[in-house]
Amino acid sequence: MRILLDESLPKALRTRLRGHDVATVVGCGWSGVRNGELLALAATRFEAFLTADQNLEYQQNLSALPLAVFVLMALNNRIESIDPLVPELLAALQDFTPRSLRRIGG
Repeated sequence: MRILLDESLPKALRTRLRGHDVATVVGCGWSGVRNGELLALAATRFEAFLTADQNLEYQQNLSALPLAVFVLMALNNRIESIDPLVPELLAALQDFTPRSLRRIGG
């Protein structure tokens, strides 16, 4: 699966998602792009978008985009706090639904 990591997540998360093609917002040259435009760009190249932004679902019309959004509900965005969520995230990525939002953890 092609996955885009939001700027709010540590790039070290890429190595935890073995078996997936994972890119970062920074690596794509999209740093600073606002959420609406970022999601539109992501929808052209990715199947899933991972973020820690818990307000995203209230700010954007996610059902209009052909990708799944996963919100990681950790105490903070350090890799040590996100690591315990990885098994749940990997399972969710196996059973994802486009045009949906799924919270992981929390």
